[in-house]
Amino acid sequence: MVADTHEPRKHLSVDNPKARPIRSYVLRQGRMSPAQERFMAEMLPRVGVEYRAAPLDFAAVFGRAAPTILEIGFGMGDTTAAIAEARPAENFLGIEVHGPGVGNLCKLIQQRGIENIRVMQHDAFEVVRDMLSVASLAGVHVYFPDPWHKARHNKRRLIQASFVHELARRLAPDAYIHCATDWEDYAAQMLEVLSAEPLLENTAENYAPKPDYRPLTKFENRGLKLGHGVWDLVFRRLS
Repeated sequence: MVADTHEPRKHLSVDNPKARPIRSYVLRQGRMSPAQERFMAEMLPRVGVEYRAAPLDFAAVFGRAAPTILEIGFGMGDTTAAIAEARPAENFLGIEVHGPGVGNLCKLIQQRGIENIRVMQHDAFEVVRDMLSVASLAGVHVYFPDPWHKARHNKRRLIQASFVHELARRLAPDAYIHCATDWEDYAAQMLEVLSAEPLLENTAENYAPKPDYRPLTKFENRGLKLGHGVWDLVFRRLS
């Protein structure tokens, strides 16, 4: 949801803190339902994390010290909520720019009594660059990001070399990055970019079997029944 795969790394370098890469999303806020608006207003003061250009203290934000997983572009939040419920020993920091999705995840958090999710409504590039410390993450989830399938728009894709490098630096040793897409062309680019990052190693020959912890979405399940492909990639940070 949220790139010419050879985008210069200086665009996201910590040595270039004010540099801004091409945005990987367009704000199409859509219409928020009254329930989404209500839950967002009620819950963000409790589970929301504001952007600020300073290192984020996970223990303070979550009220405990635990392995923290970053999810970039959580959409409507159903997958995020399901994984967090199934893995209560871990913290989940979800980033999404679109209001209806943020409101819906806030609704799920309150209705299900989920305690281990925090939410940010901000640009993921800036959050990673300015707020996440090196080796601070136990994992990163990037599920079904916008494929920007027209060639002239590929530079907007989230999974590009510069951003993957910064994500890899923020993974602790043996932590993982898990990407999934239903666009074969994007899957091939993801595999190329992730394989080229020297801080990462592939956990599979090429594409990985879908891990049990990632639930099938209704959209994905419908696509699979129609014969559409889905590609998962799971890479680990080298020690």
